[in-house]
Amino acid sequence: MSNPAVFVPHFHWDREWYEPFQVFRHRLVTALDTVLETAETDPDFRFTVDGQMAAVEDYLEMRPENRDRVAALVREGRLAVGPWLILLDEFLCSGETIVRNLQMGWAAAERLGGAMPIGYLPDMFGHVAQMPQILARAGIEHAALWRGVPGTVDGHAFRWRAPDGSEVRTEFLFDGYDNGLDVLLVPDRIRSALAEYAEMTAGRWGGDPVLAMSGTDHNAPDPRLADWLRKASGGERPITVATLDEYVRKHVRDDVTAVVTGELRSHVRGNILPGVLSVRLGLKQRMAAAERTVDHAERMNALWSGRDDANFLALAWHKIIESTAHDSVVGSGTDETCDQVAARLAEAAQTARAVRDAALAEPAAGVPGDAYLVANPLPSPRTALVEVDVVAAPDGGTLVATTADGAAHPVQLVSQAPTVLSDERLDASQLERVLRRIHRRELFGLLINGYELTPNSLVFHLAEVPEGSFDLMTLRGEVAAAAAAHPGEWQVRTLAQARATALVAVPVPAAGLAAFRVGTGDMPAAPALRGATATADSLSNGLVEVAVAADGTLDVTGVDGTVLSGVGRLVDGGDRGDSYNYAPPAHDVLVSEPARVAVELLETGPLRARLRVTRVYEWPEALADGDRDRRGGRTVPTPVDMLVEVRAGEPFVRVSTSFLNRSADHRLRLHVPLPLPVTTSASAGQFAVTERGLTAEGGWGEYPLPTFPASTFVAAGPATVLLDHSAEYELVDDGSALAVTLLRAIGSISVNIHPLRDEPAASEIPAPGAQDLGMRIENRFAVLPWASGWQGANAVALAEEFRGDCLVTRGTAPGGAPLPPDTAGLHVDGRDVHVSGIRRITDPEHGPGTELRLTAMRDTATAVRVTGAFTEATTVDLLGRPLAPEPVRDGLELDLGPWEIRTVVLR
Repeated sequence: MSNPAVFVPHFHWDREWYEPFQVFRHRLVTALDTVLETAETDPDFRFTVDGQMAAVEDYLEMRPENRDRVAALVREGRLAVGPWLILLDEFLCSGETIVRNLQMGWAAAERLGGAMPIGYLPDMFGHVAQMPQILARAGIEHAALWRGVPGTVDGHAFRWRAPDGSEVRTEFLFDGYDNGLDVLLVPDRIRSALAEYAEMTAGRWGGDPVLAMSGTDHNAPDPRLADWLRKASGGERPITVATLDEYVRKHVRDDVTAVVTGELRSHVRGNILPGVLSVRLGLKQRMAAAERTVDHAERMNALWSGRDDANFLALAWHKIIESTAHDSVVGSGTDETCDQVAARLAEAAQTARAVRDAALAEPAAGVPGDAYLVANPLPSPRTALVEVDVVAAPDGGTLVATTADGAAHPVQLVSQAPTVLSDERLDASQLERVLRRIHRRELFGLLINGYELTPNSLVFHLAEVPEGSFDLMTLRGEVAAAAAAHPGEWQVRTLAQARATALVAVPVPAAGLAAFRVGTGDMPAAPALRGATATADSLSNGLVEVAVAADGTLDVTGVDGTVLSGVGRLVDGGDRGDSYNYAPPAHDVLVSEPARVAVELLETGPLRARLRVTRVYEWPEALADGDRDRRGGRTVPTPVDMLVEVRAGEPFVRVSTSFLNRSADHRLRLHVPLPLPVTTSASAGQFAVTERGLTAEGGWGEYPLPTFPASTFVAAGPATVLLDHSAEYELVDDGSALAVTLLRAIGSISVNIHPLRDEPAASEIPAPGAQDLGMRIENRFAVLPWASGWQGANAVALAEEFRGDCLVTRGTAPGGAPLPPDTAGLHVDGRDVHVSGIRRITDPEHGPGTELRLTAMRDTATAVRVTGAFTEATTVDLLGRPLAPEPVRDGLELDLGPWEIRTVVLR
């Protein structure tokens, strides 16, 4: 008998793409109406809702009356929903976001009757290395996917192994998630068409059933599908209609021997569209900002607030996760779609910021109003460099910060604010108009500290923290009497207290709080931090040295003597591609040498030293008119500012680039030349550090450019670059330099004829917003030289310090009171251990707790010690289900295996 066939009716639903979300949702409602009617009419019909609960949630928001109908089909096993909330791009969000996506999708599916226990990942543009561990630690044993599988897999299934050794059996959709549609084109020929397809792909199936995924983008299956298949079934090839879950559980063998370890980014059986990593830079930056803000909000809420803001945090996470969809954050949609994604991410960050600030306001209520509170979001102690507004020192005075223990800490004056805010002359009859500016005590954003009223003169003295009381009604009466007694011209002056912007170095405990006050005093004799210094063209802090070369690039020397020369070289080239794939014009013009270079000394230390390097480039304005294979002859002068900064105590140099983009159809990359060529690079993100070579595997219709994703850092040889947001990088010049993409500007979602891709990725729809014309393009990163690479440099910890600035807020208690003592939160001590989340949880059975998620970011085991205000600890899976209690003896001791993700709940 021939192989049986299993048809899986489904659709793939891009929530937003070449149309915005609400337009696609209108189609979604029609499609799921059809699915429900078909399922209720035909008991043989099954349907798989694309593995993402967002489609179900979006439907039920418009059709709430159908919730019971949906739930009934889910409980019967005829409608497979979940496990994800949304089908995400795995490389353009954090690992924690992937976990929250799975958690929220699973919970939503459970409320309807149960989640499909399959890691269905049909259309992602490649897959992260730790996905098998994420699935396995949620109790999911199977996955199904298409893109990125290497050429070593010659069957229809393999065992996918994460770096820690976790495995999931994975169904390889080698012909895509719509391979059954061609068989269904002519209903009367299904039997013969199926026979032809089975014969053509026999080498893949062996003796297993033929899987026919019967669905495509944005369309419900024909209601007659099950009837067609009943008629075609029988004879030598029986046909079954099933959900994807039923196919995996009932129709396939589990004794798969082929093993693939790590990330899936091969082009051999499908396009992975790597250009999405670098298009629409703003979306990548907004994603990172939103993730960072909600992470900090959760930590502050869990550690320092008595308020349960779980609903606000869930809303922020939901909006972030919605935005991770593989046609959302990637930027491959129309301009209006991308505008909506940007707005959603902004709303997520705003929601999280409100929770974060409210949480900090609680301990700030115990800090005097003339002092500041610093909160450390990282579970390790650090010295925070914070910028605050303070009362300026009198002439000849020195500003010094003091902490609760009485210790003095250095202060660096950054700028001084003007004291005269207004100086007006007006008739006495107009004085009442001046008083209307006062709102209770507030004037011009400050508070009235006092006033001087003399004949024909009124002087207001303003302060941020006023002394004594103020009565507006008394002032009104006094001014009215004085105006009547002294008619004619009056002078009204508004003077602010002399204030300055100061940089302060404050020691803060692990995940803890510290308060400080700035005033005049004696500079501490021996600062805890070695100072930063600057000359007209160099910076140093004793750990890293920077010299500006004549061409505006940097020579960076690390604490171990490692020298990186030419750092910051900019190379601009044309791009005739689209949002999915970069493509250089056949006759490209590369611009790498500036026309002019200027260096400006901004700050000389002792806490922070800064230079600004301005390089002016002549970049072509666009591709040539009528010839996309040439860059045009007209150029535009483009100044690129590079802010170069070293801080006391940091072994890396911070670099920020900024320019106003006036050119279209181009790609700009920043180069970090290496002392010697290398053959491998490594980048961190999604709970792993992934090593890659100089090439990528090809074999499909897409040229395998070796451009790769990085999230928190990328390293090559002795150079490690710490990142502010997800980025695209490549080893160039035969491994002699690391190139990080700063901007890729294009004008179309897809182009029909692409030199590096055989088939269109979508329709050729204009996307002028993806050119970023007239936009200020800013990138922030740091360069860390270390001879032994990222592990020797402690890059895992330093990347978190670079990204995770301490939070600072002014105290709200009466000024002048003593400072509260420092307070520690959770302290996690372990080399190369990444803490991706600290949050408050509530378990109906076990009560409230604090959830802590850790990952060993190394290929050897590591010991971790956790201390804080807890007496019990339980290891849980990624869905929060208890696994095993952990002994707590003056803290929690954990042994993490290589690359292990561990979640514990502390009580």
